[in-house]
Amino acid sequence: MEAGCVEFIGADGNRLVADKYGSSGRPVLMLHGGGQTRHAWDATGRHLAESGLQAWSADQRGHGDSEWEPEGKYAFADFARDVIVMSDRIFEETGERPIVIGASLGGIAGMLAEGKLRPGTLSALVLVDITPRVDPNGVSKIIDFMAERMHEGFATVEEAADAIASYLPHRARPSTLDGLKKNLRLHEDGRYRWHWDPKFIESRHADDADPARLEKDLVAAAEALRVPSLLVRGKRSELVTDDHVDEFLSLVPHAEFKDVQGAGHMVAGDKNDAFADAVIGFLTRLQAA
Repeated sequence: MEAGCVEFIGADGNRLVADKYGSSGRPVLMLHGGGQTRHAWDATGRHLAESGLQAWSADQRGHGDSEWEPEGKYAFADFARDVIVMSDRIFEETGERPIVIGASLGGIAGMLAEGKLRPGTLSALVLVDITPRVDPNGVSKIIDFMAERMHEGFATVEEAADAIASYLPHRARPSTLDGLKKNLRLHEDGRYRWHWDPKFIESRHADDADPARLEKDLVAAAEALRVPSLLVRGKRSELVTDDHVDEFLSLVPHAEFKDVQGAGHMVAGDKNDAFADAVIGFLTRLQAA
């Protein structure tokens, strides 16, 4: 199933680009992780549409084909404000609030939008390998990988693929680099660089850079969640430990939990079929409720 390209206007007048899968059914908004693009959800979007849902997969601000923020407005709360305006637009079109499926950064944005900024923004929330508290060493590893070549870039797409293979040795190398090309931009100097704004890393907001304050906000947001919720973790996650899962389930006692065997932090990319089955099972139960 081919996706149709649509645009949203974000909370700061910023242009957001999305792909839409399906034309009817309950609305779903998919939000990728930091450093990814909407194409991380290509397979999931097709699965959701085939199961009778309509799904929007958005490039978040500063990522993919969405507009870069000249003032570096990349605090988690900024992403959450974009979620609210996208939800409003989807509600106008469908008459329903969307279910958000958010990976890492996208999950934080969804959690803050619904649990802190404006309850009622979402009809349900699926968090993909993210909880209010995460392993700081895992976070540092991800940020270090993202920052290492963000200015220098790569001479070829193959060189970028080598860097990813070294960072994710458990993941089988793809037979084609077409998917990776969607995460890179070819610049005038002939080098490939990631398809996101370096300011996303360089201008980290003071609130986000203070782990204690950020955790406090996220814990409070999780406690305030009243919508149906699902936490999907990669069993080999670098960020979310068993203790983090237990704490989240105590903060959100109505939430469901699913471990995806063999997957790391990039759950959908590592084990997309198992991930899609877990999410569609949850959404099917929502439809029947």
